[in-house]
Amino acid sequence: MILVREEIGDVLRDLRLQKGHTLRQVAGRASVALGYLSEVERGQKEASSEILAAVADALDVPISAIMREVGDRISVLEGLHSFPDVVPDDLAGLGEDLVASELSYR
Repeated sequence: MILVREEIGDVLRDLRLQKGHTLRQVAGRASVALGYLSEVERGQKEASSEILAAVADALDVPISAIMREVGDRISVLEGLHSFPDVVPDDLAGLGEDLVASELSYR
């Protein structure tokens, strides 16, 4: 079973480590109890939207980036792996038409 709280915790921990911050530093900047943030990162506690916003701010990362990463990880776990990097057939010609029309103006 996929638990969203575990994915959120993993993403928050990964971001914190990528930025070279300690748990204590992020907890202090976010005004969140160190133990609580530790439990969130380990997927043992649910992060409220307020806590998530405070931690995102402390990490200087938009909440949308955190949620996008969580969504991508869940997609992989669900077996969707990733979104196809192709343009749907009904939109495929639009780019070519725009390029051709721009070239005709030159």
